[in-house]
Amino acid sequence: MKTYNKLFILALILFAFNACDQNYIDGISAVAPGADETAPQVTINFPPEGYEIQTNDAVASVNIDFEVRDDIEIGSISVNIDGTEIVSYSDFMDYRVAMRTYTYDNVTTGSHVLSVTATDLDGKTTTATVNFAKSPPYVPQYEGEIFYMPFNNEYRDMVSLSNATVTGSPGFAPGIQGGTGYSGAADSYLTFPSAGLAQGEEFSASFWLKIDASDTRAGILSIAPAEPGSPSDKPSGFGFIREGSETSQKFLLLVGNGTNASWFNPGDPATIDPTVQNGWIHFAISISATEVAFYMDGEQVSQGEFSGIDWSDVGPLSIMSGDPNFSGWNHKTEKGQMDELRLFNKALTQEEVKTIMLKEQAAFYMDFNGDYKDNITSTDATAVGSPSFNYGNGISGDSYQGAAESYLTFPSAELAQGEEFSTSFWLKIDASDTRAGIINIAPAEPGSPSDKPSGFGFIREGSETSQKFLLLVGNGTNASWFNPGAPATIDPTVQNGWIHFAISISSTEAAFYMDGEQVSQGEFPGIDWSDVGPLSIMSGDPNFSGWNHKTEKGQMDDLYIFHKALTPEEVTLLMQDGL
Repeated sequence: MKTYNKLFILALILFAFNACDQNYIDGISAVAPGADETAPQVTINFPPEGYEIQTNDAVASVNIDFEVRDDIEIGSISVNIDGTEIVSYSDFMDYRVAMRTYTYDNVTTGSHVLSVTATDLDGKTTTATVNFAKSPPYVPQYEGEIFYMPFNNEYRDMVSLSNATVTGSPGFAPGIQGGTGYSGAADSYLTFPSAGLAQGEEFSASFWLKIDASDTRAGILSIAPAEPGSPSDKPSGFGFIREGSETSQKFLLLVGNGTNASWFNPGDPATIDPTVQNGWIHFAISISATEVAFYMDGEQVSQGEFSGIDWSDVGPLSIMSGDPNFSGWNHKTEKGQMDELRLFNKALTQEEVKTIMLKEQAAFYMDFNGDYKDNITSTDATAVGSPSFNYGNGISGDSYQGAAESYLTFPSAELAQGEEFSTSFWLKIDASDTRAGIINIAPAEPGSPSDKPSGFGFIREGSETSQKFLLLVGNGTNASWFNPGAPATIDPTVQNGWIHFAISISSTEAAFYMDGEQVSQGEFPGIDWSDVGPLSIMSGDPNFSGWNHKTEKGQMDDLYIFHKALTPEEVTLLMQDGL
């Protein structure tokens, strides 16, 4: 049997060779590769341009995915991050097509450039690049902050980096600070697990709201049990709602004490006419072990004694609807807008409420925590020279650290507008340079070196033992000087720590403050913004250095810009928040 099998197999082989000779099967013939005419094509599939990694880890990973194609043969591929090669390839199974993925696990906070360079055997090279970034770990901005949703095109809590569960089809619309905010829609809302939120005897919430009064009843924010109790008069948790008509809406807060709901229904003080007051309103809820209050635009509209909140059997946090657990009286979807939602495990004071509200009206904010980014727009400043960071030694976290011939610039188009303007920041000067520019928005021309007819400049000058601060503001014709002399003069050998500065410009006056005290004030016909250049930070360059007010080599932290004139009370709030 074995001999028979071997003979049979041999016969098949001979038949196959014979078939080939008789052209039953095409032979394999060589094809000339042709001329190498084109450079390789490089496509980066991931990360996409502008991709931003959000993690609370100090160092992150990114999965790089790319493809290279060549008309003849790929010779080599080099993958680089910020100009440094992280991996290379030279062996390819398919000479013309290479698809690769690579995990790079050393992405630090800040902006990065990924480049993939492919070279063919003829020496022709192609490079594709992508800009991406890693956001700094979110650091809660306020004592007791346990939850924060900025609604910047996503429904994410920045503290836990968890996404909300979305019901229906909510969207996004322009927010309070110029970015995006939550935009409601019919039968739509967000929920979050409340396990880490609904605990303890103190609780607060802060948010901005713009209602849609076409629904005369709506639920806004709640953490409540599904059962038991009457429809919304729950014995535990809380619910914040509104009701009335299209021309009269009142806001109410119900808080469960373990037995029933305590009502905080102030009536007129918490009632608006939406046909008149139809913009953003800031709300804050504050619950302690002994009392409950809520605020509208920083003013307390309701307050009363309270025996303490009970969290028994509560369900999820619900945002912009009474559903699923607090809609018994038809307080369902809020189709309006919400922005800057924060939750706290403490009772907020009125001063804290006003500070949060003020900061969230800023048009620009740089905290210098590991990057030169405006936190409002997530846009990076342009760094000139070699500035750096003083890590861990700022007012809160890191701070900007100046260096010779170094400063930051930022486009001023969205900042230099309107008749009111203010800025607030902390500064620690380096008096080894006896003159320095600190902050300005000014035109390159015309006018004398720094005495400009538009924009403003804030500078210092003197000696190593005496430094005075001056503000110049352009009124359209020339610069108005605010030079108070002694009240704005320090001895840097004695007063060598952080100083809080604030500048406030209205249509009728200008003033500046040091450590909360007004050191200069005067009448002013209104700022003019004609032909101004960029915002310049920590130098008079490029447009305000005519009298040698150049680099400030000291430190700066917590830089805010507002489209409003700050009041003395607001300046104090900003200063005290940094102490």
